[in-house]
Amino acid sequence: MVIGNCCALFIALGFLSACAPAKQYYLLTPEGPAPSGGGTGIGVGPVALAAYLDRPNMVFQQGGNQLALAESHRWAGDLEDNISSVVAANLGRRMNTGNVRSYPWADDSDLRYQISIDIRQLHGTPDGDAFIEAAWRVYSLPDRRMTTTKTWSGREPMQADGYDALAAAESRLLARLASQIAASL
Repeated sequence: MVIGNCCALFIALGFLSACAPAKQYYLLTPEGPAPSGGGTGIGVGPVALAAYLDRPNMVFQQGGNQLALAESHRWAGDLEDNISSVVAANLGRRMNTGNVRSYPWADDSDLRYQISIDIRQLHGTPDGDAFIEAAWRVYSLPDRRMTTTKTWSGREPMQADGYDALAAAESRLLARLASQIAASL
């Protein structure tokens, strides 16, 4: 009798898992690769995320102060690392340097700047936009002196419905953030 109940339980669990929606994974992407070769040394990171973003799920604002976590739509890896590498590539393109690194790096002996970034908000909005609010600090190296601290927010329209369009709009926001950072160097 116990074996029969266990089999029924496994069958029921298998049926439920077959009905669960498949998870889909997304990456933020740069506009293109950073130039190759040398140039001004820039280190990007660390990146700090607001607590509501520090999870694998993509986030969408439903209205007012209500956020929704997309259970089946997730980041393909660590969001902090993804943001760091995307901003680094975009910043390399803006500054025409191939000497850009994402945090952590082995040593900073050939870096001129370090940019730390706080992502305070990054989500989709009910009006079909992606929204970002970010702050960054620029440190001159090797003396580790803070030279700039700025905050920027922006909206980018999603070009279609869906989470792929949200990731693409958020990627464009990170390109605009890199432009803001480059202008402050």
